[in-house]
Amino acid sequence: MKASVFIVDDHYMVIEGIRSLLQHEKDIDWMGHATNAASCLSFLKQQQPDVLLMDISLPDKSGTDLCREVKQLFPAVFVLGLSTFNQQAVIRNMMDNGASGYLLKNADKAELLEAIQLVLAGKTYFSQEAAASLKDNDQVLPLITRREKEVLLLIAKGLTNAEISEQLFISVPTVNTHRKSLLEKFDAKNTAILISKAIRQGMV
Repeated sequence: MKASVFIVDDHYMVIEGIRSLLQHEKDIDWMGHATNAASCLSFLKQQQPDVLLMDISLPDKSGTDLCREVKQLFPAVFVLGLSTFNQQAVIRNMMDNGASGYLLKNADKAELLEAIQLVLAGKTYFSQEAAASLKDNDQVLPLITRREKEVLLLIAKGLTNAEISEQLFISVPTVNTHRKSLLEKFDAKNTAILISKAIRQGMV
């Protein structure tokens, strides 16, 4: 699946490193870079990549705040967090604000390509270190995206897929994809079990 990719990071060595890894890949359309949140948003108003690689620490705004703003303004853009930070709270905050995955900056080309393709397919990607960090907590909650959380809350209210689609301005097949993802992440065989587990874990 061909993917257009853009990066926002304030370190040129990181930008050049990732560009050199991806620019000659036949399935990657390299769209360029921004070094701060303002220039990133300015670019996105003109054209949107499929995948946005986003640093967590930017000079004018945190990556988590920028991620939330990007997903609000350009919901079709998939965001992959890209950072040296591996703390559980940072990763969860990024995911809560709409990211589709989280990579560390030591990722190699194979991992970058895998992450890009997985998020394009509507899945979530975590680097091995990020996944391990998330499992450090004895009471790890299912890691869901901001949109999945919105769908979960509406499911808990008893709304149908069609009603959720209308309220969130997304297609019914997209709602169904989110519902299936939630069932899988909560290891629930049906919606009733899903809601029961979500209530017990304080997520609805």
